[in-house]
Amino acid sequence: MTMRYASYISPAGARTWGVVEGDTVYDLGPSGLNLAANLGDAVRGGVFGNVQSEQYSSAPAAAEAEITFLPPVTEPGKIICIGVNYRSHQEETGKVEQKAPTVFTRFADTQMGHLAPALMPASTTQYDYEGEMALVISKDAWHVSKEDAFDYVAGYGAYNDFSVRDWQRNASQWIPGKNFPGTGAFGPYLVPASDIEDLDSMVLETRVNGEVRQKAALGDLYFSIPELIEYVTGFTKLSAGDVIVTGTPGGVGLFMEPSGLLSDGDVVEVEVSGLGVLRNTVQRCE
Repeated sequence: MTMRYASYISPAGARTWGVVEGDTVYDLGPSGLNLAANLGDAVRGGVFGNVQSEQYSSAPAAAEAEITFLPPVTEPGKIICIGVNYRSHQEETGKVEQKAPTVFTRFADTQMGHLAPALMPASTTQYDYEGEMALVISKDAWHVSKEDAFDYVAGYGAYNDFSVRDWQRNASQWIPGKNFPGTGAFGPYLVPASDIEDLDSMVLETRVNGEVRQKAALGDLYFSIPELIEYVTGFTKLSAGDVIVTGTPGGVGLFMEPSGLLSDGDVVEVEVSGLGVLRNTVQRCE
């Protein structure tokens, strides 16, 4: 059985985390069984992925519809994002045959959870979506080989790297266009890596107002997950709870004709096989 973990605000207003089974969330955090202070600490302490049903079934429960989702890992030390990492996206951007991954950083305080608004800043006319799959690191990682890389993955979740394209394209560095508040959607769940049987066959699909814009198998990644982990840990030390966002397929709004860029009120969904549907509605900021 695939286990789904979530971070959330309970109906009583407590920030916590737990296991989602069906339409019910079982509280494993400070307001429940108190197995760890948050989901990041559960990863760091080896609790994540190791909670049995006979244990969580006795936890305080709430209906999933009554909680407010947070990003699964609310305070990662590092968020490392990978650009143009599907051939289809390389072709539409003209950035083909890369020799090394394109890497940029996202700040933790720019993230939001499932169903939170995707904040479109007043200073942009080019707000875009990027459906992706993210992974969370399970333990300290430094100079990890490709062969050992999967030993360092705690779990996987859906991600939407909303992008402020005009700010992103002002210069060669992408960081400004990737770090406005409320633009890094993560969730709704974090699924243990041990529960994923065939990662490459999983399909990522992004929809805008129900229209399919992006669709690709994770096996189509240009740089594979082991290659990404080897490369990233070759230049920076990663810790348990850190996040790598693995890249987006072709079909982003910027390169569509006519333009597929986002507007106030658009509903964007990112669905990854077995990881759930991440849904956010665009909200224009004044």
